[in-house]
Amino acid sequence: MAQKPDLRIGSVVIDCNDFPTMSRFWQEALRYVPREEPQDDWAVLRDPEGRNVQVSIQVVPEKRVGKNRLHFDLYTSDQAGEVERLLALGATRFPRTPEPDEDFIVLEDPEGNLFCVIDKS
Repeated sequence: MAQKPDLRIGSVVIDCNDFPTMSRFWQEALRYVPREEPQDDWAVLRDPEGRNVQVSIQVVPEKRVGKNRLHFDLYTSDQAGEVERLLALGATRFPRTPEPDEDFIVLEDPEGNLFCVIDKS
């Protein structure tokens, strides 16, 4: 019998230029806590309840160019409330015309990375 591979997603890594802003934004946005004391250019954030994948934030020298190729879909039963909370934390609405009956809203984090807030009510 074939052995089951010992492979899983341990962390999703977000590259950034402004580490303090991005680490604070994603920590508060996801309601995560640092796994250990963050460094000046690297932090691993974890779900305090241990249900979701870790998110790491790291500084890179280059600026983001073009649309990100990977994004978060954040599920919530209070889409309007979560969108307002995320906007207050520093997210912005991505300018686009939604399709009728869409269940998601597209936002950008402080460095312009897209993510969606999906209504799961």
